[in-house]
Amino acid sequence: MMKNDWRMRLLERQPWLLYVLPFLVYMLAGSLEPTALDKPGGTAIGLSIPYAYYPVVYAIKIALTIGSVAFVWPGYRQFAPRITLLGIVVGIVGAPLWIGLCRLDIEHQHLVPLLNQVGLGGLIGAGERSAFDPMSRLSTEWAWAFLAVRFLGLVAVVPLVEEFFLRGFVMRFVMERDWWKVPFGSASRLAIVLGTAFPMLTHPGELLAAA
Repeated sequence: MMKNDWRMRLLERQPWLLYVLPFLVYMLAGSLEPTALDKPGGTAIGLSIPYAYYPVVYAIKIALTIGSVAFVWPGYRQFAPRITLLGIVVGIVGAPLWIGLCRLDIEHQHLVPLLNQVGLGGLIGAGERSAFDPMSRLSTEWAWAFLAVRFLGLVAVVPLVEEFFLRGFVMRFVMERDWWKVPFGSASRLAIVLGTAFPMLTHPGELLAAA
């Protein structure tokens, strides 16, 4: 426990680190991902990472994010894990609902034409995920290895850092000046609105599902 004391003292002095650091690392590393053959990664900082390197960049992103989670883990441990029936039901209903709404592609069919009229159609496209198919681009062994890393990221790592950032920081930040003193799980009307709008803004290609 003693070896974690310095980290706990740091997190107590800078409470935002617990909620923001893993998400920030995830987003910064994610900005380097190539998303298509004609969209190499890292162009914003002068790089040109080929699409073929997407699995490597993604794996590094997840590794860095896990590293940042490990760094703030002493702070995470203050929140007791809790599994509720409501959470299970929301997961069972929410996952296929999200997938179904994405497959309908309502955003591109109906919103993009409207946004194009005011020059904002590119906002929806900004949220498109990489359609990298490991089975057609990698050997069988590497394809399954990448899918395992992808599954770990989508199921365990990303939800953890996103929810701590959204519910632990963003929603509480707008409620009180000393936001870290607001009980975790509390939400004002403004926090609920922001808690709905933020996922929509970070998933512009999946607006309805995020909402």
